[in-house]
Amino acid sequence: MEDEAKLMRDKLTEMFDRMMKALFREQGANLEINILASEEAQDFIETHASVLDSSFRQVEMSEAMRGRLQRSDYIFSGLKTFHELNEAFPSLLDENGNRKTFERFLNDVRKIDETYNRGYLRAEYNFVQASATMAAKWERFAEDGDRYNLQYRTAGDGKVRPEHAELHGVTRPMADPFWEEYFPPNGWNCRCTVVQVRKSKYPETPYDEAMALGESALQRDTKGIFRFNPGKEQKTMPDYNPYTIKRCRDCDIAKGKLKLAFVPDNELCAACKILQKCAGDREKSARAIERIHYLHEMEPLLQKKVEKNINGKDLNIGFTKEGNKHLFSDTFGRTRIVSKEDLKNLDSHLERAEYVDDSALTHPRTDNVEHFFYFKVKINGKWVRLNVAKEVTRRDNGYIRIKYFLYSVNDIIVE
Repeated sequence: MEDEAKLMRDKLTEMFDRMMKALFREQGANLEINILASEEAQDFIETHASVLDSSFRQVEMSEAMRGRLQRSDYIFSGLKTFHELNEAFPSLLDENGNRKTFERFLNDVRKIDETYNRGYLRAEYNFVQASATMAAKWERFAEDGDRYNLQYRTAGDGKVRPEHAELHGVTRPMADPFWEEYFPPNGWNCRCTVVQVRKSKYPETPYDEAMALGESALQRDTKGIFRFNPGKEQKTMPDYNPYTIKRCRDCDIAKGKLKLAFVPDNELCAACKILQKCAGDREKSARAIERIHYLHEMEPLLQKKVEKNINGKDLNIGFTKEGNKHLFSDTFGRTRIVSKEDLKNLDSHLERAEYVDDSALTHPRTDNVEHFFYFKVKINGKWVRLNVAKEVTRRDNGYIRIKYFLYSVNDIIVE
């Protein structure tokens, strides 16, 4: 593990040096903000974000949640990079206003790399890991709705901050506003967590008492940086963090909405806008490549048929290109159990599946699908539902073609 950490740090320093070469080529009196979109800066941002991403590599969550947390890491890394570039820019000139040699410039900005990418990064890594872990928990809690209440728990040892210890045992419903502000982590290197508890076993903490304890726990957080819920916001870092300003909390740009009637005229907003666009382009490119790869892996399914007997009638169930696209999309939201790697073997899972029920349409469709058949099967040790569509095509000459194909998958557990 230490060897991997050293390799990451060395790689980050290598990317930092490359970015400084790009900065050294700058000729103007002010930092050109578009340098953030340069290949060198993007390589550094990607490398920094990948370090943060690695902190929750082993945390189980949906692909959709993972993608949003990784986007958060990218934006955070980009804004941090903006600060590093801003801090390094004045070092291009010596005390007499003359241009330094690159060797001297690089030596002078080495302390920036050490401060931001060694010192600060340790705490940021731990915070991202805690945020991602809690975001994954929130996602799992959401599957149960209001069946359970949530209870705040500390690590229960001598290292627990006294103000956090006061929150231990606070119990409130999942939908309660308390969790919007006081869901862990509640500070740098915070180890607190939240668990589901039975409503009949643990009484709810009165709302006013819970909020007062939360306010006391975060009294040192005078800027309100830690008052966010990583699971609800699907971010590892709040919009207001050490590299942004308070109004970033309510800014549409920070929330990925780039079409604004008015954009504040300052460098931070300009940097954020560039990074949000780069993040969007990055995701589209990565998603397109990934989509092509997995749909290609699923192509052999187009030649497969699985025979299932439903109430004495044999159905030959196949796969279609449109159906496969839908199945691929399901791995981003409807299922946390079925991975993209499982898609190419869906025929074998369908063969094992047990018929559960079927139903007519609940609303009109335009794709000739008229009926659904539902099956249950265990994949990766957990129950999922496979949904088979009945497509009926009617031609003008009276010919009717009926086709059955696997349409979607979700994690509705049928016991």
